[in-house]
Amino acid sequence: MQALRTPDEHFQNLPGYDFAPHYLMVDDTEGGELRMHYLDEGPRDAAPVLLMHGEPTWCYLYRKMIPLLVAAGHRVIAPDLIGFGRSDKPSKRTDYTYQRHVDWTSNILTQLDLTDITLVCQDWGGLIGLRLLAEHPERFARAVAANTMLPTGDHDPGPAFLAWQKFSQETPVFATGKIIQSGCATPLSAEVVAAYDAPFPDESYKEGARQFPALVPTTPDNPATAANRKAWEVLFKFDKPFLTAFSDKDPITAAAAPVIRKLIPGCEGQPHTTIENGGHFLQEDQGEALAKVTIDFIAATR
Repeated sequence: MQALRTPDEHFQNLPGYDFAPHYLMVDDTEGGELRMHYLDEGPRDAAPVLLMHGEPTWCYLYRKMIPLLVAAGHRVIAPDLIGFGRSDKPSKRTDYTYQRHVDWTSNILTQLDLTDITLVCQDWGGLIGLRLLAEHPERFARAVAANTMLPTGDHDPGPAFLAWQKFSQETPVFATGKIIQSGCATPLSAEVVAAYDAPFPDESYKEGARQFPALVPTTPDNPATAANRKAWEVLFKFDKPFLTAFSDKDPITAAAAPVIRKLIPGCEGQPHTTIENGGHFLQEDQGEALAKVTIDFIAATR
């Protein structure tokens, strides 16, 4: 598998981002390896909080939350999905499949041997993270879902998502920073927008970002539907603490929160919340608030 690697200088002097990079190698499924980047902050002997980003962001999205979680005594693991951030970026659109993303990211759990995990997931961080939870439930202690879902293609995704999906496949320039700004409820500085553009020196680096919307199961015959249905069979029985912390200004995922609360047993009796003044990327708009919700949730369910 041919892959691109963003030069390190693209990640220097980014506002609010002063974290040491860590890497592991994952099987590319074609006889080679890809380098996957992750952040690892806080005490190594503490129970980990796994922060899963989505589309088209990278672990920079969690820069406001990480120091607060570390100050509360937690180890924080924040990977860059393959195709994003400092992780390698396969150069062909067809290199990216839902199953490969799950398999690649599972290396974070297995190579680091993480247990007693608190999952925090948003957007595609949930589409992948909830699969990881369902396939390795013994490694997880609890979960926080924010603006995400695990779709099977059995329900209409709604006009907002279908419009985004169409746009992602047709726009000649996939302007990641501007796309993220459009999903925020608050204005981003030019420097922050540039930080979200940093992993992608040109359009050739964006094949993974362009492909993600097309991989979301929107019909029952999607290649990922069977695996997601199997994951739901585990989630239907998942009785460890599970919290929804969606934002109030996300038209794409708003309907998912009550569905999750109804279907996952671990949601019963938990202090589910709606975080105000947050767009789709609520970590950017209200990162401190989501961090506090997570810290309080862990403390209450230890």
